[in-house]
Order: sequence, then structure tokens, then C-alpha cells
Amino acid sequence: MDQPLAQPHAKEHLPPASELLQDLMDAFPEEHVTVGEILKRLEGQAFGLLLLVLALPNCIPNIPGLSTIFGVMMVAPAVQLILGRGDLWLPARVRRWSISRHALQMAINGSLPILKRIERYVAPRWAFLVKPPFTQFLGLQTLFLAFVLILPIPLGNWMPGVTVAATALALLQRDGRLVLLSVPLTLVSIALAWAGIRIGMVALREVGEMLQVAYGALF
Repeated sequence: MDQPLAQPHAKEHLPPASELLQDLMDAFPEEHVTVGEILKRLEGQAFGLLLLVLALPNCIPNIPGLSTIFGVMMVAPAVQLILGRGDLWLPARVRRWSISRHALQMAINGSLPILKRIERYVAPRWAFLVKPPFTQFLGLQTLFLAFVLILPIPLGNWMPGVTVAATALALLQRDGRLVLLSVPLTLVSIALAWAGIRIGMVALREVGEMLQVAYGALF
């Protein structure tokens, strides 16, 4: 469990993200694993794999409120991408957070079939788009999407999750085309979030009017 995931050389074949995720889960047979243990295992792949792990649960139906937790956890790697850090740093308190391996495995297993289909179209190309200053733009984009996930917006978590997952794959596989694809995906996420906010506002207004009518009928 002490050996980090292999770091691919620039000219070597990059292992698929699904394989990296499964290797990560196989490295921790215990029921609970800390964030620090995961980061130690990831080393130089921390940004891409951590964002992928946090994004995938939002791509499938999950427990209400989980998207807020994952969104909060995305803020740190997003900010550090903006700052141009090479290694991911998290406070000691966050590193001690314990995560249920079973819950994490369920989220990953639910996403793996889709992820494996997507991987057939992902390859290292246009690598200059996966280096600064473009990675700083990706960090800014991810930070915005993290805030969308944090907010309880109807229809607000699926598309941002897909977009962050695409960003993570771009970082892991050095795929510049995915970087470009993440831009329109972000715009769609913004549009859906705005639509969700509008729907929520209309619903709240209608509930308020119904309560007023009910109150007037009773009193």
C-alpha cells in the first residue's frame, strides 16, 4: 500500500483512468480510508484522479446533499490549479477525513461502464493545452462548477459533474481536445444551473401563494 501509482513517462502509453481508479481502490482493502492515504497513493496524478473521484458520483443518481460535499472538496484542487501548484496540498485536518471505501466503490462502479466507453475516444494530443496557463483556466472553470455543485440547484449537479469529469480526464490523459470540449460543457452547465434557479424561484413563489391562499381560507 506504500507504493505510489506508476507515473507515466511522456512517451509511454498512459493507462486508462478506469484502470487507475480500480488500482486505487484495490490498494485500500480496509473499510475506511483517509484522504491523506489517497493523496499519498496518487502523488503526481492527484489533481486529475481526485477531481475524477469527486466528479463521478455526480454523474449518476445519488443521495441528495452529496453533491454539496463533493463540491466543497473540489474547491481546494481547483484553487491550486489556478495558483499553478504542481502538487496538491490539503490541510492536515482534511487529510485525516475518513471515507467509506464501500460508498466510494459503489460510486466508481456505477460510473465505470460510461467511463470506459468515453475512454475509447480519449488520447494524448494537443498537450500544450494541458499545461499552464491553460491549466489555470481549467482551475477557474472547475472552481465555478464546484460552486454550482455546492448550491442546492434543481438539475444543477449532473452536467457540472460531467464537465469536471471531462476536465479530470483531460489532465490524466493529456488530452487537449477534452480541454476544448470542457468549455461548451461549462456553458451548458451554466445554462442548466440558471434554468434550475429560475425553476426553483417559480416553485417557491407558487408555494408561497398557495400558503397565502390556505392561510386566508383558514383565517
